[in-house]
Amino acid sequence: MTSPRTALNETGTLRQVGLKHARAAFVSRAAIDDQWRALNFTAPPDFDRAVAEYDAFALLIVDSGADVLWLPHDERVGLDSVYVRDATALVPGGVASCSMGKPQRETEPEVQQAVLVAAGVRSGGHVTLPARIEGGDIVWIDDTTVAVGRGYRTNDEGIAQFARLCGPEVTCVTVPLPHWRGPSDVFHLMSVISPVDRDLAVVYSPLLPVPFREWLIARGYQLVEVPDEEFESMGANVLALGPRRCVMVEGNRVTRGRLEAAGADVVEYAGREISLKGGGGPTCLTRPLVRLAE
Repeated sequence: MTSPRTALNETGTLRQVGLKHARAAFVSRAAIDDQWRALNFTAPPDFDRAVAEYDAFALLIVDSGADVLWLPHDERVGLDSVYVRDATALVPGGVASCSMGKPQRETEPEVQQAVLVAAGVRSGGHVTLPARIEGGDIVWIDDTTVAVGRGYRTNDEGIAQFARLCGPEVTCVTVPLPHWRGPSDVFHLMSVISPVDRDLAVVYSPLLPVPFREWLIARGYQLVEVPDEEFESMGANVLALGPRRCVMVEGNRVTRGRLEAAGADVVEYAGREISLKGGGGPTCLTRPLVRLAE
């Protein structure tokens, strides 16, 4: 059975992770054509290329030593279900279902949590309406500290309910997010910060709130700055496989160089179909379940 207390960080060695293959989420060319506009994808993913990209991405995860819990196709959810991070959140008691800020995704939390619980992950409860919260807005700093983005996908009631599920031993730091491109855009806290070690994080500072940036520096974080030209290509969305071992979308040459200069090992995957068109990088494509406390 999963031990959720080992999972409350973003940078320890990844031991178990939930994934949903593009084949199971995108289903077919016809399903993509039917859904992509309503879900605000920038363009329709090419099904065959998406499957190939996901095969390569998943191989990176498997080769890192993590066990994969595969989420199956389910007719109650759509293309966005490939971005498994958002539908659930880890809390000290297990895995909690979220309450999606994107209305088209409202069925995902119940579907995903049921699969995880059936596989042996303990239920950590539920966030319910009128609360809204998505996993991409939740960044565990350590076992007792979590940052939560307050934006269009996550509201005050969502943060309050999530904090209650975490319990009194956990400090929830609310991070106000910018309007940026408005309610229909994909913008989470993890759009602008990705911890890759206990004292190292990739950030896009132009959209990072000043108090939160100062808070990170006061905690001893070294910040790897993403240049303007690599924000849209998801340079700030980096998945830690372990301390200073990470995965990012290919093409972010400057950010990768800065990560490597900070002592990180970086591997890349082609993400045109599975990441860039749907607005979900490697953190979005994964639901970490067990990490070592390092």
